[in-house]
Amino acid sequence: MKDLRIILIAVVVIAVIAVHLLLPKIREGPSERPSTPELRLARTGCNTTILYDNYPFDPRLKTAWGFSCLVEVESSTILFDTGGNGALLMENMKTLGVEAETIDVVVISHIHMDHRGGLPHFLAVNPDVEVYIPASFESNVKDDIKRRAAEVFEVVDPVQICEGVATTGLLGSGVREQSLMVNTHEGLVVVTGCAHPGIVEIAKKAKEVTREDVHLAIGGFHLAGRSAGSINGTIAGLKGLGVEGAAPCHCSGDLARKLFEEAYGDDYIEVGVGAKLQFR
Repeated sequence: MKDLRIILIAVVVIAVIAVHLLLPKIREGPSERPSTPELRLARTGCNTTILYDNYPFDPRLKTAWGFSCLVEVESSTILFDTGGNGALLMENMKTLGVEAETIDVVVISHIHMDHRGGLPHFLAVNPDVEVYIPASFESNVKDDIKRRAAEVFEVVDPVQICEGVATTGLLGSGVREQSLMVNTHEGLVVVTGCAHPGIVEIAKKAKEVTREDVHLAIGGFHLAGRSAGSINGTIAGLKGLGVEGAAPCHCSGDLARKLFEEAYGDDYIEVGVGAKLQFR
């Protein structure tokens, strides 16, 4: 019995020591975070058309606060964001000769209504699409989209959508947002909705994920109301990453568009609703 007690005491002591040594590691978790997953995107031909924006471009189209961009690649047609008003979105599409039924995929950048407000109207016309939404959406919003669309994917990490196209995955600690990455024959094109996480952070993430230099950033840069100093800092950050061209619209602001034009010169592209870009 004495020997048994000694054995039991020894076992307890060893167990206590083991727990004491392991507990900090359990609390702290892995010592290294997993590296950023890479997506090797094939190059593809690409046409982009801004369908919804508050900046004018094509005089035939109506403007409104919000953003939507059609991205046509060799393997698929993608609608990135749907603006805030579905009827206006569909009207602009009709004027441009874009048929809703030809769209294969819808990607919603973030929760704000000026980027997803037109989705129910669009899905009423074409429900046979895949919809990629941030996993951070409220459950009632997710459920509503799932009732309307053929298939819904909740995005957290970078994910490939079709040949040559992927999302950055969710970025930002406040408004969680994803952007679109298209590896065109002219280089990587990044399409942003509102760039709440910061356009520099989005470009940096795109470069890390794809191992490609960013040829062009297009969309909302979330710089309206910022000072010239702040905007110039953003421009310097993008140039430091090697971003070759810029096409700011939506929430970028007039001052930002002016300063980007001065900084980028011939590599600045003025865009608004109806603007079309081809990458071949």
